[in-house]
Amino acid sequence: MSIRIVFGATGLEVSPICFGTWQLSPRFWGEQSKSDVLAAMNTAYDAGINFFDTADAYGDGYAETVLGEFLAEKSHKNAVICTKVFNHFNPDASRYPDLSPEHIRQRCDLQLQRMCIETIDLYLLHMFDPLTPLADVAGALDSLKKQGKIRSYGVSNHTVEQLRAHRHFGDYDAVQPLYSLIDTEIESDLLPYCEAENIGVMVYSPLHKGLLTGKYTGSETFTDFRKHLGEFQCERFQAIATAVQSLGPLAKKYDLSIYQLVLAATLMHPGIDVAIAGIKNSSQITEAIGAMGKTISREDYFVVRKTLTIDGISKIQDARGEKK
Repeated sequence: MSIRIVFGATGLEVSPICFGTWQLSPRFWGEQSKSDVLAAMNTAYDAGINFFDTADAYGDGYAETVLGEFLAEKSHKNAVICTKVFNHFNPDASRYPDLSPEHIRQRCDLQLQRMCIETIDLYLLHMFDPLTPLADVAGALDSLKKQGKIRSYGVSNHTVEQLRAHRHFGDYDAVQPLYSLIDTEIESDLLPYCEAENIGVMVYSPLHKGLLTGKYTGSETFTDFRKHLGEFQCERFQAIATAVQSLGPLAKKYDLSIYQLVLAATLMHPGIDVAIAGIKNSSQITEAIGAMGKTISREDYFVVRKTLTIDGISKIQDARGEKK
């Protein structure tokens, strides 16, 4: 299913579902099967996914290296690649923010080498660096663009005011913010701004770290970083899982899984161009692909929204007699 959209002012033609590689960060997700992920990348590409997202912070370069193995095959030359820069990595595995021009140039060269490519299609500042002058950051990115090492650039994890400030100095044409239907904070400022300015928006964690996939009952326990998150514990986890499960009949109405219903609803927002799906295996990307090009009615969209609001989830807790 080769559906393509033009990603804001970058001009990049990409699939509305992007293959995410954050799962290749053992610090967050534990060890993953490299062979399963590579197989999933091939499945994605063959099925029409051409957009792949990574970062040097994911496994301290490991995710980029795995993606590089995939990209080394000539048949994947048309893949569109997004990666990010921010951290200065020390030999002892510690890190600190560094968007100084010299560091950006050094990291970019290393990232190109890791991924076996000559040009990064979209290069993002992973977070905001308060120490480096904004003009210096933009100057480094423009220099890389003139050299043909990157095609376009943008930001991730920035507020709307930080983005506005950056855009005084450079052509930042894309953003990658956190967004899910239970965490819609950026709808109040960042999304309207990006829509008005034709800035491409690719949201990460649209399934809220798996919580909105519909596969949980609320009784599961976790060994990865989610074991420390409140929404994956006790009554809160049970209430959210119950709310998500309640969307089953609505998903069935559209011949979709809950996973697909949530992705389709997410992509209906006019300010969102792309949803990044974190993928561990081929079955996950196959399911995500099933959401591309799908829409639901306006009425049903707001049913989904209401179900997944804090008030909606709180009502489920009240009904279970578990709210404290």
